[in-house]
Amino acid sequence: MTFFLYLVIYTAALAFTGACVFRAIAYARTPVHLRWELHPVPHEEPERVKHGGSYFEATDWWTKPRRVSLLGQLKFMIPEMLLLKGLWEFNRRMWYRSFPFHFGLYLLAGTIALLVFGAILSLFAPTLMAGQVGDGVRLLYWITGMVGSVFAILGALALLACRLTDPNLRTYTTAGDIFNLVFFVVTLALLAAGYLSRGPSAPDMLAFSEALLTFDMRLQVPGLLTVGLLLSALLVAYVPMTHMSHFIAKFFTYHSVRWDNVPNLRGGKLEVKIAEYLTYRPTWSAAHIGADGRKTWAQVAASNPAREVKE
Repeated sequence: MTFFLYLVIYTAALAFTGACVFRAIAYARTPVHLRWELHPVPHEEPERVKHGGSYFEATDWWTKPRRVSLLGQLKFMIPEMLLLKGLWEFNRRMWYRSFPFHFGLYLLAGTIALLVFGAILSLFAPTLMAGQVGDGVRLLYWITGMVGSVFAILGALALLACRLTDPNLRTYTTAGDIFNLVFFVVTLALLAAGYLSRGPSAPDMLAFSEALLTFDMRLQVPGLLTVGLLLSALLVAYVPMTHMSHFIAKFFTYHSVRWDNVPNLRGGKLEVKIAEYLTYRPTWSAAHIGADGRKTWAQVAASNPAREVKE
């Protein structure tokens, strides 16, 4: 059973990584999106962001180097990623349900990082891990693991209740949405229960992580904890294969849609891309657009469907 547990965990880790890379490449290769071009854009120079300006306002802007502020992006992205700032500002009621769930998952991700770090130290610096450093890692991963599990479970239950009771949200709720939240609740509950109910002779998660890295087959993991670990591995592999992979899409939503203000200069890469896209033959379902798969995008864009219908 130990071998099977190790195999599932490693396979899930590879599946998670592969699916994330695949989705990122797929998003990166999609055609240029219709840009928002709403200013201020965080990566503009700070003095322009203050008054909502853009580098386009400079005289002969196309002859001057374009500067991008990484610090400006981070000042926006970090609060949005960690605190769900946008949700707090525009949907406070949903924030109280969504934030605990997401923040709990962040803590659990940090727990995994701590366990990997501790396991590597145990293998290469056992003396260090035998002292206060080891005690600190154990205390920290226990806190982040327990708090993260509680937050994620409560958040998932709150989101589940909201989807089942809110008539507005229920319209957009599918069976998959319900399954995903139940999957999180059951998995994390079993994992926490298995860890807390293990006997005094059973390994803690740091010992398990070390055995996992070395493929130590002598380790005996209690049954309930094994079930929790197996479900956790399956959940990790499952997430990037569903719409829950929005943590990847969000990067492209901001950088390639909301914040994309790269100039379309003559002879530039963007001009070449757009010229190629205009040769595509779209098949949009909206009949009034006339995208029947025979007209090119350029022909569709140059026509006036309303006038053609009148004629």
